[in-house]
Amino acid sequence: MEVHQADVHGKFEVNFTSKTVIKAIGPLPEPHIITLSNLDLLSGRFPVTYFYFYHRPVLDDFSSIIEALKCSLAKILNHYYPFSGRIAENPNTNEPEIICDNSGALVVEAHANIPLKDLDFHNLNLSLQGKLVSINPEFPFQVQVTNYTCGGISITFTFDHALGDASAFGKFLFSWSEIALRRPLSCIPDHRRNLHARCPPTYDPLLDRTFVKCTMEEIVNIPTMNTLLKRLYHVDASSINHLQKLACLNGHKRTKIEAFSAYLWKVMVKAIDEKHEKCNMGWLVDGRMSMCGGQNSLSNYIGNVLSVAVGEASVVEVKQGSILDVAKIVHKVISKVTNKAHFLDLIDWIECHRPGLMLSRTVLGRGGPTLVVSSGRRFPVSELDFGFGTPVLGTVCSTIERLGVGYINQRQSARGDGSWTVSAILWPELAAALESDSILQPMTATHLQL
Repeated sequence: MEVHQADVHGKFEVNFTSKTVIKAIGPLPEPHIITLSNLDLLSGRFPVTYFYFYHRPVLDDFSSIIEALKCSLAKILNHYYPFSGRIAENPNTNEPEIICDNSGALVVEAHANIPLKDLDFHNLNLSLQGKLVSINPEFPFQVQVTNYTCGGISITFTFDHALGDASAFGKFLFSWSEIALRRPLSCIPDHRRNLHARCPPTYDPLLDRTFVKCTMEEIVNIPTMNTLLKRLYHVDASSINHLQKLACLNGHKRTKIEAFSAYLWKVMVKAIDEKHEKCNMGWLVDGRMSMCGGQNSLSNYIGNVLSVAVGEASVVEVKQGSILDVAKIVHKVISKVTNKAHFLDLIDWIECHRPGLMLSRTVLGRGGPTLVVSSGRRFPVSELDFGFGTPVLGTVCSTIERLGVGYINQRQSARGDGSWTVSAILWPELAAALESDSILQPMTATHLQL
């Protein structure tokens, strides 16, 4: 199927040339339906996009790369067959479910009219949606491969959140790269979605402060800034280590993400309206280790096992506190949800509020100024080699138009030197405050050594 479409913003133009549906090759299970777990229902059906950039391959041209990717995709979909299905609403429960009928994944081919080094890596509003990310809601999983005039390549992978969370998507992408390199799979995916509510369901009433049942109208009308800036930053390893050192004074043990969160919280209080006496920070928490008592028997679980920890503090407290003081608050808040009891309670809370839509209150914009942090430190970056080299950049971005919170995602940079790539969705005042300091550096081609 040939498609010719130009999308121009200034000098940057992307021409879409082809769309192909790739199906899994057998043997496959008989067509069947996967009922979503309670934690899947809480995560909702938002699109999540991961994007990677690669230098010009030495040996392969674009057409051969595309064909190799399609071939390896067909093979990996055999193991991750829900990603080749479709998602539809069950007429009896009014809840979405995955129909595993091998409808296929969508692969889009495109050509950009600039070399990679001329791409605006910092301002993702200009680079991604409608250009490097094209979304067809009929396909839960889709890929866009874009060729640049220098021979470089970008690949964007867009997933429906009902398919899983970052841990699940990371397993899928790494497994795909293993197939492409003709290596044995290191992960045997678990598609059972077997995280069920207790009988009878019971939960701590405090969950009602964090989560709420809502309507699609409330989601569509989430109060948000007129402008949400999507930005990409580089953070040097020396800056991360310095923040952690400050957070670990007097014998305290704090992770790098706790120290970084303390820094972000202190910057955020400078960038909110003075009428606010309090502000929040949130953290997305993967419950796999918590649910299985540290044995990580859920490490290959393909689905959603996410919760959110939300901490509230007074603006004065955060402003006057040191990185050490604020990191202590961060640690305490996150610790409250990194346990099995919390996730069992959350599964039961969802059970008691089904059917219908459920979200965190803060995501709905009901908690006042909030910045949510997600750590992707285990997500594959430099490891994602599909047979034509390792990437110079790998990160995440959302195409969501309305969001009631600011959002930060960090992951290891492809440089392998301990530095971070930070993807962000920010209100303008917060972006300005972060960029007035030297820690978050606007991403450039120089950082990627292009």
